[in-house]
Amino acid sequence: MLANTFCHLSGIGIGTEARLWNAGVHTWEMFNKAAQLPLPRKKVALALPLLKESAAHLVNKNPLFFSQRLPANQLWRLFPHFRQTIAYIDIETTGLENWANEITTIALYDGTDVHTYVNGRNMQDFVRDIQRFKVIVTYNGRCFDVPFIEHYFHIKLEQAHIDLRFLLKNLGFSGGLKECERQMGIERGDLQDIDGYRAVMLWYDYRRNKNLKSLDTLIAYNSLDAKNLETLLVKAYHIKLQSTPFYETNRLSCKI
Repeated sequence: MLANTFCHLSGIGIGTEARLWNAGVHTWEMFNKAAQLPLPRKKVALALPLLKESAAHLVNKNPLFFSQRLPANQLWRLFPHFRQTIAYIDIETTGLENWANEITTIALYDGTDVHTYVNGRNMQDFVRDIQRFKVIVTYNGRCFDVPFIEHYFHIKLEQAHIDLRFLLKNLGFSGGLKECERQMGIERGDLQDIDGYRAVMLWYDYRRNKNLKSLDTLIAYNSLDAKNLETLLVKAYHIKLQSTPFYETNRLSCKI
């Protein structure tokens, strides 16, 4: 999808990009070879070197170049190109303010396996493991998960970041993660009734009473949050793709 994308170029928004598509300019290569474009010459002159740069960054598998230029609700375009290096992240905490609370568990889903990190056990391993990924996916992570992680570990997460809150809101799905899942037909099974408040209570039960069953339930809940991020992203990707001329060519052969 990135090779069909023009809205990351200076002076070209979603509307201008649509005009290019309607004029039959569907790829960067077609843009470069077109005798006429539905753009002022000044914009064409600005776009050409950026397209060359874009091609180089795509070949070199650098998502940051695109994530820093695309609107937040258009970052879904990164997904198929960088799927193999995405970390789906969700954290559980003792409260909302990162200066007064701590992270209890972290779930990192790599598309195949869930890696869990527990306060007092292996939490510091997350700092090492997250470096393997070029893209992170969260729900409301820009406001919560990422600032919390950075403050807690005293690190900076430099990866490209797809926050599904902005993408799903653009599609008309609002509310928290669980509400968006419900609206998109995702079931949680035995974990349906657990929420953020219950997650805190499970942690305190584990810490105060050494109740390993409570910890197991918390980890399962946290892990499902992370895994469902991929399901949401795949569904959102295909919904967004339907509004482009590229649904048949760019849809994923294996949907969730």
